[in-house]
Amino acid sequence: MFPIRDHNPSGQTPYVTIALIAINILVFLGYFTTLSEWELQDFFMTWGLIPARFMSGEGYETLITSMFLHGGWMHLGGNMLFLWIFGDNLEEEMGHVGFLIFYLACGAAAGLGQVLPDPGSLIPMVGASGAIGGVMGGYLLMFPRAKVDVLFIFVIFFRIFAIPAWIVLGIWLAIQIFSGVATPSDAGGVAHWAHVGGFVGGLVLTLPVWLRRGAGGYWQATQGHPPHPETRFEASRSNIPLVRRRR
Repeated sequence: MFPIRDHNPSGQTPYVTIALIAINILVFLGYFTTLSEWELQDFFMTWGLIPARFMSGEGYETLITSMFLHGGWMHLGGNMLFLWIFGDNLEEEMGHVGFLIFYLACGAAAGLGQVLPDPGSLIPMVGASGAIGGVMGGYLLMFPRAKVDVLFIFVIFFRIFAIPAWIVLGIWLAIQIFSGVATPSDAGGVAHWAHVGGFVGGLVLTLPVWLRRGAGGYWQATQGHPPHPETRFEASRSNIPLVRRRR
């Protein structure tokens, strides 16, 4: 299940979301296309968030720098797609400056979410997914029933389904928690607890906006949907045929 777009249009240009995507791409191209494999490892050890170093009182700047680094093309592409899908609507609700502060704060919360469960880890954490997890948490609070088109791929066929955001984001969060519990802390790979930390941080940091909109009254007025007409896609209203393997 892979989200590809939502039905929640923004009424203004999301300058900060676009800028964050551009910065992440430019930073990635700047080091990934110029450094050798060994140099890349040293680069991540310097600018990635290493829990043991952070807890020793060093590398505080990596709480921010780590969220602009990515380990590969798929890592970058997936994160930027999620930021594009969910970021514009929160930016509209929070304002440009407010959203930037929110995004960086969610990234910091994600870093702490990775550090605290295993403060002695020497594995560097890189990626924007923790900050984007915060964006997803805020989106869930503001637009729980906004429709999200999800590409479902199962071996030899695919379909696109329009699914409420609370289901898509709830499943994503459940996967992160389950994977965090099931994965040894020294295994490396995906920073699941950073995702959880960012998501929870995003929920908490979005509460003031939600309360200003009327809290439960806002949900009652909108029934959890976006407070404006949803975007309608032809593909979401028509059945996409199964693509089967030829025999």
